[in-house]
Amino acid sequence: MGSLMGLLMDPVVRGRAGGGPVIDCLVTHHARLPRDHMGHRLSRSGRSLIIEAVRAVYGIDVTARDLARDAHRRWSVPAHGLSVSVAHCGEYSTVALSAVATVGVDLQDERDRPHAMRWLGDLLGRPEPATIRDFTECEALIKASHVTKETFAGVRLPSWRPGWRPTNVPAYQVRSAVVGPGLHLALATDGTAAVRWWWRSGRGARAIRTDALPLEAA
Repeated sequence: MGSLMGLLMDPVVRGRAGGGPVIDCLVTHHARLPRDHMGHRLSRSGRSLIIEAVRAVYGIDVTARDLARDAHRRWSVPAHGLSVSVAHCGEYSTVALSAVATVGVDLQDERDRPHAMRWLGDLLGRPEPATIRDFTECEALIKASHVTKETFAGVRLPSWRPGWRPTNVPAYQVRSAVVGPGLHLALATDGTAAVRWWWRSGRGARAIRTDALPLEAA
């Protein structure tokens, strides 16, 4: 295994301005996922996606034994001081990695979910149903924090704008973007960090640094 701290001293790994803290977010396209007997896509396991992401982004080989989950079911790679979160939706997956803060990530598509959106809107204290963007940010916040689906009542999301926005869960922030037609990605964290985007066109493909994800609509 390589040394993550050694890699983090590399200016390519440390990020942009001043070598400040960074959250790395890798999006991968899975073009040929197998299907079950009902024709539904079978997603890759979270463990395998994390293992591939650590290798693709940092060049570090880890195994399933190197991964851990805490009491709040948050993933980590303790030997390298990494907080990790994973999500998949349809043919896409995303893995967020951070050596400086706890992180959560989620992907959601624009499927029609009227009952779920009305229920979430009520939890968020809104007179109208929640949006898919809200749903994605809430899932990322649950993955990053101590909040659960059972204790979510009372959580409030700030009005959307680009970049990080503080929530009323102490220390936690969220951000989100549309990264493809009808595909939303959200991140949540308890620290302040720039986001560095990575893209892979398929399993085994090289991770490419990008300022605008190839999925992103014009």
